[in-house]
Amino acid sequence: MITAIYPGGFDPVTNGHLDIVRRAASIFDDVIVAVYDTPSKSLLFNTKERVALFSEAVVGIPNVRVVPYKGLTVDYARRVGARVIVRGMRRIADFESEFEMALMNKNLAPDLEELYFITALAYQYVSASLLKEVAALGGAISQFVPPHVEHALIERLRPTGVAP
Repeated sequence: MITAIYPGGFDPVTNGHLDIVRRAASIFDDVIVAVYDTPSKSLLFNTKERVALFSEAVVGIPNVRVVPYKGLTVDYARRVGARVIVRGMRRIADFESEFEMALMNKNLAPDLEELYFITALAYQYVSASLLKEVAALGGAISQFVPPHVEHALIERLRPTGVAP
């Protein structure tokens, strides 16, 4: 059995993230969406909320589970017995940071592989930060996130009208 982890902040989960996790689930026996507990950026949703939002989004995918984690991703991967770290790339600008991270991960954990999925064309320009800004300003986001995430964003952002 091959376990893969798909780590990220997922603040919030988007249809682009779901595209990546569905594709990973079609390849690997077990996919763990690893929601990073303490990213260096400010968050709109706390860890428990991000886990709940992603968990609801993957209800119909039996070999996917969503859990929070802390610390180095490679250490977490080893703890859960993962052999692969799954990542997504939306645009060429992602390549540099992902390449740098992959080299560090390979140095720290030469036994782990990283697999990159190119995001589907429909989601290449969608980022969680851009979605939050559009939602805060009252724009339509339903084509980019699951309905429950759209609702959560509207509830969290529209009353203030200010993007995080």
